[in-house]
Amino acid sequence: MNRLARPAGRRGTTRVLLAAAACLALVTGCAGSDGSDTPDTPGGKNSSEASGAFPVKLDNAWGTTEVTKKPVRVATVSDGDTDIALALGVVPVITPDVEDGGPVPEYKQRAIDKLGAKKLKTYDDTDGTDYEAVMAEAPDVILGMNTWAMDADYAKLAPVAPVVTYTDKNHADTLTWQDRLLTAAKALGMTDKAKQVIADSEKALKDAAAAHPELKGKTYTYAVVHPEQITFMSYSDQDAGVFEQLGLRKTDKAKKYDAKKNAISLENLDELEADVLLVTYPFGDEGLLSAAELEGNKLFRSLDVVKRGNFAVIPSKNSLSSAMAYPDALTSPWVTEKLTPILADAVAGR
Repeated sequence: MNRLARPAGRRGTTRVLLAAAACLALVTGCAGSDGSDTPDTPGGKNSSEASGAFPVKLDNAWGTTEVTKKPVRVATVSDGDTDIALALGVVPVITPDVEDGGPVPEYKQRAIDKLGAKKLKTYDDTDGTDYEAVMAEAPDVILGMNTWAMDADYAKLAPVAPVVTYTDKNHADTLTWQDRLLTAAKALGMTDKAKQVIADSEKALKDAAAAHPELKGKTYTYAVVHPEQITFMSYSDQDAGVFEQLGLRKTDKAKKYDAKKNAISLENLDELEADVLLVTYPFGDEGLLSAAELEGNKLFRSLDVVKRGNFAVIPSKNSLSSAMAYPDALTSPWVTEKLTPILADAVAGR
C-alpha cells in the first residue's frame, strides 16, 4: 500500500486523516501504480512529451486531454495539485482554500516565499470545486491529479481548459506521488524538473538515514487516536514509507493487523510495545481519548517503551501527521526534515 490522494477540499488535519484508519501513506504513498499513468522516459513512445515538446496528449478516465502549447496559467482543484505546481516552481492562478483562512503550512509557505508570491489566490471549496472561479482565471491547464471529485468535476472543467488527471478512477487512491507529479509535469513540459524533485526527495531520505545510524534496526509502532478507536497504523503489509526508509522496522505484533483489522482496545495497549512508540492525535479532544487521557492511562504508562522514554508524539497542529498520511512532491522532503529529529530523540529516550 503506497498512496492516498488528498481530498479536493481539505479542512485541516482532522479532515485529511479521516481515511487514515484504513490507510496510512507515509512518504512514498498508498498503493503502487499499475504503470498506466507512469510517464514514458525520454526516447520512449511518448518522447515528445518527455522532452517538453508540444502538443501533448494524455489519456484519462474520461477521455483525452490535449495541451497544444506550454501552459503559463495553471489552475489546481486540490491541495495536492497545488503542491505539485509549487514543487515544479509554478504559482497557480487559483487554488482551493483548504486552510479556510488559517495559517499556511510551513512547507507550502516556504515554496510560496521562494517563488516570490505573497499569497495564493484561492476559491471557497466548502461545496466543492468553484467552476466559475476557475473559469474566471482563464487557465491554460487544470491540474486534477489528487482529487476524489473528478468524476463529478471533469465534465464541467473540460470546457474551461485541458484537465490533467488520472487514467483510471481507482487511481484517485492508488497512484504514488511520484506518478502524479510526473504526469502533471508532462502537461506542463517540466518532466526534467519533476525528475529532479523526486531525486532531491530520495537524497533527503538517504542523507537523513546516514546521519542517524542509531535508527537502523529499531522496531517501531505508530498509532493514531481516531474518534472511534486507537488505530495500529504500522501493520505488517503497510507501506514501508519514511519510518523504514530511515532504518526502523515493524514489530512482530504488526503481523496481527491489517488495513481492515487495526483497532487497539484499552485492554490491549501492550500491543503498542516496541523499541520506539509514536502516537498522533489528529482529532484532538474529539478523538477516542485526549492525549492526557491516553498518556495518563495506567496500562499505557506501564509499557516498557513509555517507561524508557522511547515514546514521542507526532504533531498534528503543524500538519506533520497530515503530510505523513498524504505525501506529495512538496511535503516529502519536509516530512523527512521534521520527522527525523523526533525519531532520533525517541530512540535516545529524550
